Amino acid sequence: LPGRLSVFPLFFLALLLGFASLLWLQLSCSGEGPAPGGEQSREAPRQPCLPQAPLLPVEEEPSWGPHRLALLVPFRERFEELLAFVPYMHSFLNKKRIRHHIFILNQVDHFRFNRASLINVGFLESGNDTDYIAMHDVDLLPLNEQLDYGFPEAGPFHVASPELHPLYHYKTYVGGILLLTKQHYEMCNGMSNRFWGWGREDDEFYRRIKGAGLQVRRPSGITTGYETFQHLHDPAWRKRDQKRIAAQKQEQFKVDREGGLNNVRYQIESRTALSVAGAPCTVLNILLDCDTNETPWCTFG
Repeated sequence: LPGRLSVFPLFFLALLLGFASLLWLQLSCSGEGPAPGGEQSREAPRQPCLPQAPLLPVEEEPSWGPHRLALLVPFRERFEELLAFVPYMHSFLNKKRIRHHIFILNQVDHFRFNRASLINVGFLESGNDTDYIAMHDVDLLPLNEQLDYGFPEAGPFHVASPELHPLYHYKTYVGGILLLTKQHYEMCNGMSNRFWGWGREDDEFYRRIKGAGLQVRRPSGITTGYETFQHLHDPAWRKRDQKRIAAQKQEQFKVDREGGLNNVRYQIESRTALSVAGAPCTVLNILLDCDTNETPWCTFG
């Protein structure tokens, strides 16, 4: 190039050529410009446009729909699982464009763990801006993005169905992850408060669902089988409270026709908004109450 050509004209020329190239690319890939090669190549396929960078989901966009999920997570001293669960589920539901709020239902009293009562409390404390719930175990992570977490208008939707859950495969199983509208949960009067310790509360709730005239629905078209979920529980070092005390053995198979949402007794010790690796959640520290005359098995004493 001639030595008298300064840097500024060169820069301007390069900028002009770059703009012209981008304009030609846009016109050619969108089908608005002339096809390369003139009339003879008019039928040739256009080259594809460069893909745009995917937009990251933004929370609470109106386009996500009118419904909002209260993710109810019964919890006690399982912090390793919690640290993995909250950011994972927040990201999973955002990808599916599910408006949601995660509630960690932390039992801080001295009684035995009561998953059903905690879910009742979570339902009552979840607020009017949510219209359906997910009873969700903290140690169960969905791996298949085809799983439906949408509004279960037609009836209770059991996400962790027996055909997919890594451990429990009997037909009446409704534990792990279960979605219900708030209206349907109220029709069942929630869950029984009589189940202290581990297990059986979801089996009793299945009978409540049937008694309310509701039909449990389950996923279809999921081909990942027992690999659909990751189960974080390690029974070798985290023992479950499976003891049956006093009349608890007989009582665990009965249907509680009186108790539920209408008589759960509790206090909220504190309500704290937290962020776990950037994922928001609300921790409810819950003090449950127990009538030892009605359910003496709520304590080990």
